[in-house]
Amino acid sequence: MEQKGWYSRGYLPHFDAAGTVQAVTFRLADSLPRHVVDMLIEQSKDDSAKLRHWTAAELDRCHGACLLSEEDAARVVETALHHFDGDRYHLLAWVIMPNHIHALVEMVPGWPLGCLVKSWKAFSAARINRVLGRSGGLWQPDYFDRRIRGDAHLAAAVRYIEENPVTAGLVPRRQDWPYSSAAMRV
Repeated sequence: MEQKGWYSRGYLPHFDAAGTVQAVTFRLADSLPRHVVDMLIEQSKDDSAKLRHWTAAELDRCHGACLLSEEDAARVVETALHHFDGDRYHLLAWVIMPNHIHALVEMVPGWPLGCLVKSWKAFSAARINRVLGRSGGLWQPDYFDRRIRGDAHLAAAVRYIEENPVTAGLVPRRQDWPYSSAAMRV
């Protein structure tokens, strides 16, 4: 498989190449109700930074069934994130929130970001549905990615990812959240 370099999925430019570090967010299908998505789009027209900020805040409000707050479901995603670490990518930081995931990965040759996210979603959806005795779609079809542009940006991305449970009011300290790379870093 070949990485694409600069490309667009129809709305924002993306960069996918070996050696780049990417911050990735993907979410459960029910994590943002339709009326919230419509409101976010309307209020942030032509301002993608504002849309990202408001979307993050809405995700942290834990809309939807929050299936990832179930330990069994969270452990499935954790297993998926770690499975090809060191082979298809290098996992630098991660957090599993009740309704979304943040992962920071360094890309390696031959594994485009879209293929990585697709494999995480496919594996975890099938396993979570089995573990929780449910069926049907689990993940929102798309994902958000952002290329990390230097050491300061990398440090900020790690901090954002690992502090997300604190920001959302789920725990007082980042190392208290069981589904994150923060505990290993402290």
